[in-house]
Amino acid sequence: MKKILSLTLCLLMILSVASLFSCGSKTYKIAIVTDVGQLMDKGFNQGTYEGAKAYAEANNITYKYYQPQGGADATDADRVTAMELAITNGAEIIVTPGFLQAGAITEVAGKHPEVKFVFVDGWALGLDNVTAIVYKEQESGYLAGYAAVMEGYRKLGYTGGGGGANPACNRFGYGFVQGADAAAKELGLDAGAVEMRYSYNFGATFSASGELQTQISGWYAAGTEVVFACGGSMFQSVVAAAETTTNGKIIGVDVDQSGDSDRVITSAVKGLSASVELVLSKFYDGKWDAELKNAAQNLGAAEDATGLPTASWSFKTFTLDQYNALYAKIKSGEIVPDAATPDDANNADWLNKFEKITLNFEK
Repeated sequence: MKKILSLTLCLLMILSVASLFSCGSKTYKIAIVTDVGQLMDKGFNQGTYEGAKAYAEANNITYKYYQPQGGADATDADRVTAMELAITNGAEIIVTPGFLQAGAITEVAGKHPEVKFVFVDGWALGLDNVTAIVYKEQESGYLAGYAAVMEGYRKLGYTGGGGGANPACNRFGYGFVQGADAAAKELGLDAGAVEMRYSYNFGATFSASGELQTQISGWYAAGTEVVFACGGSMFQSVVAAAETTTNGKIIGVDVDQSGDSDRVITSAVKGLSASVELVLSKFYDGKWDAELKNAAQNLGAAEDATGLPTASWSFKTFTLDQYNALYAKIKSGEIVPDAATPDDANNADWLNKFEKITLNFEK
């Protein structure tokens, strides 16, 4: 009898420990490892996170975000640590926004072939468990530049992230110039009628800074009417600069930033949330091998993944009909904004071919 009681107690103890372990070991199947900056950055991290969150909650799948140590100074080692922690916590797919993630993804994905990786704003890395989402940012940039000139602005500015080495920001900026030039031609403006200040000088880390705010304040003071702020938290410095002027305006990037400042006239957006949801749905529908592995999804107007947020813009001259007509031409391929920026986007020569633009390139 004592032996039976002893065995029963032991069994109860084992079951209790197992129950405690199970309750205390929640797994998070979808992981988001953020880029530099904060999670809710009103830009790239936030748009990516919101897409993963929306899919996870709609499908009752656990999720968690991981922010690498170091903030704006995060290293590959910091990103690797965050990804490894996500895998330890049960991640079966990791969504990683930002081109800086390439080295860490390559290292961690190579060691964990059972885990899938979504490289947002990246490229195919030659690994079957990695897929990339690439956007045709030049389309959104083109639309923003075209709209600004059609609205009546003639003194424009562009400040870009990545120090001239970020392909996405380069495409945004190059498209912005093309769109402005096209609108000036359509309006019959004189050669050089549109002035543009163009710089990557204070955007290497995509972070807000006093130096960037001072630069953009100087632009506004010198007559610049609207600045395209292309680079995550850099947006905050441009807002601060605009608010020191009477009429300084801003074009946001990646997501609709009109709610963050009344100085924002529109935003050159990418379908970050929708595209992340799309890839996650393909993964969970069992389409990884057929459609995603070692591939890049190059998304643009044809997939409704680029454009301007028409419901929130503050244009008074440029009309919705004008926008829709232009968007349809880009969507159909009748207009194809060029994405072929050079390796060194800090060289102004590649912008000087635009006859309607007077370019002031600031290094």
